[in-house]
Amino acid sequence: MEKLPPSSPVPVDTRKVPQRRMLRFESIDQVIAEVGRLAEAERAGRLRRLGNWTPGQTLGHLAAWVEYAYTGAPLKVPFFIRWFLRLQKRKFLYGPMRPGAKIPGVEGGTLATDPVPFEEGLEHYRRVLEQLRIQAPMAPNIILGALTHEEWIALNLRHAELHLGFLLPESA
Repeated sequence: MEKLPPSSPVPVDTRKVPQRRMLRFESIDQVIAEVGRLAEAERAGRLRRLGNWTPGQTLGHLAAWVEYAYTGAPLKVPFFIRWFLRLQKRKFLYGPMRPGAKIPGVEGGTLATDPVPFEEGLEHYRRVLEQLRIQAPMAPNIILGALTHEEWIALNLRHAELHLGFLLPESA
């Protein structure tokens, strides 16, 4: 079994990471290409994390949230919060996600942050991205409600931009 690198002893305030890459994806193909580039850097020992999660954790987290589009997220969001955030639907779908945002009442601020070996997270994420490409999720989003296939894709592209921006492939 692959040994996972230790977590940072002091959590990084991800709202204040100056080297974070500002990514913008317009398609699932672009995310898959970027993940491939990150995989090459990881295998060569040239992938640096700027946040609190290992690269495997990051990919596992992204994969789990794509899956929640099909299975529903194991989370209840109060009506008032859903109502308020639905007013910002366009921002969620087409604007950048904020680093450091936390889901109130959820330990650690989000779901699906368990340690995952890199190759396992990579395979899982690629598999669910392919599913998202060809099959529209039918479950409503826990915050935004019913979404079109294109909106589900846009939401997951924004999520990928946020988290993959904390992985920095370094030059050889």
